[in-house]
Amino acid sequence: MTPKIRVLLIEDNRFLREGITDLLRSEGGFIVDAPADGGSLTRQMEGIRPPDVVLLDLGLEKENSLKLMSALRDRFPEARVIAMDILPDQDDIVQFVKAGGCGFILKNAPVEDYIKTIQAVAGGATILPAVLTKSLFTQIVESVLKSGNGVPDHAIQLTKREREVVDLISKGMSNKEIAQELHIATFTVKSHVHNVLEKLELTTRLQIAAFVRNEPHA
Repeated sequence: MTPKIRVLLIEDNRFLREGITDLLRSEGGFIVDAPADGGSLTRQMEGIRPPDVVLLDLGLEKENSLKLMSALRDRFPEARVIAMDILPDQDDIVQFVKAGGCGFILKNAPVEDYIKTIQAVAGGATILPAVLTKSLFTQIVESVLKSGNGVPDHAIQLTKREREVVDLISKGMSNKEIAQELHIATFTVKSHVHNVLEKLELTTRLQIAAFVRNEPHA
């Protein structure tokens, strides 16, 4: 009988935490510990058995995810860490990888992707997003710039705040830097980026930057 994979889920959104926990437990191959949002996560981890895999929200609101990861690796040196995010910031992912992260998954990924990623990482594999590949970033930018496409008609629907976010993205600023610049929460920045991507029919932050460079100015 294949032993179950013990998973430690760290997610401060209660609905996501409970949803992911229920989905994994229903599969039967996982034992899930999911500390509730409240109090020190470091202290809550004291009574938890060492996990095989940690699912870590890369955008925790009340704690610095990367600093928490360091504490996780100190406490559970054998555990392999998978980051979760909605709209990943390249800088955050790079720092996550440098800190010893082994995997990444989008929060809105299908259940099958969660299961395959956890199983693969638990088995020793490293599963990282394609956007980390420099050549792919280059291909995306070059493709958009060479296309010569004009500004989509619906671009005028961008709000003033979305325009500010787009301008700062074009300057190479991360979500955290944009949040500090505009004095808003990082989660709010991610929400604006998500809306911009949908309105401009783009898929990556670099495409937004390329769009700005390609946009005709009066």
